[in-house]
Amino acid sequence: MTARFAHTGAMTLKLYELVGTDTAAPFSPFCWRIRMALAHKGLVAETIPWCFTDKAAIAPHGSEKVPVLLDGERAVVDSWTIANYLEDTYPDRPSLFGGEGGRAMARMLNWWGDGVIGGMFPLIIADIPLNLKPEDAAYFRKTREARFGRKLEEIMATRDSAVEGFRKSLDPLRLTLKTQAFLGGATPNYADYIVFGAFQWARVVSPFKLLSKEDPVYAWRERLLDAFDGMARKSRSYHG
Repeated sequence: MTARFAHTGAMTLKLYELVGTDTAAPFSPFCWRIRMALAHKGLVAETIPWCFTDKAAIAPHGSEKVPVLLDGERAVVDSWTIANYLEDTYPDRPSLFGGEGGRAMARMLNWWGDGVIGGMFPLIIADIPLNLKPEDAAYFRKTREARFGRKLEEIMATRDSAVEGFRKSLDPLRLTLKTQAFLGGATPNYADYIVFGAFQWARVVSPFKLLSKEDPVYAWRERLLDAFDGMARKSRSYHG
């Protein structure tokens, strides 16, 4: 399958992305960071569906997890490393960071965005296997229950009340968005894609409502769903 991020010349980029039973619906938050980054740069990548138990497919590229970007014969792993590679390798295309100061601030947000993912995880964790092939669902359940020491359903049982704490944790994002449209300012940049990747992940795998429609974060997410000709919105999800 091919994701048409933009119309460019010869296609040399390939991106391994995490999928479940629907190969047209990638759902890794880290892969979505790179999907958005590629679109921002106006680059085309052939997307290669990858599943949790398919470790052998990416082992030759030195990774056990996705995203993995192939640029010709070169493999680049880890979303932050890939974003920096795209910025440095394709400097003639729109900047992901807007300069070295923006890159430095995005590095902090990269860590904060990982925390957002961690805050979401217990709220949607038992929904994720429902999107997976049986062997991947079994792998996910075994490894995550070992990590948390509880059944997935037990972890998620209190989400209706726990979601309020998650929403409160978004205050730094919320307060920023009250004064500007995007983390990048008037237009989005990689800082936005870092955080948006988590929301797109949740949107694809779970019907649970993480945000209220009155929240500035909800409006920001809607703007990014419409970005790049609605690329993220068009991906299959529980929320249409």
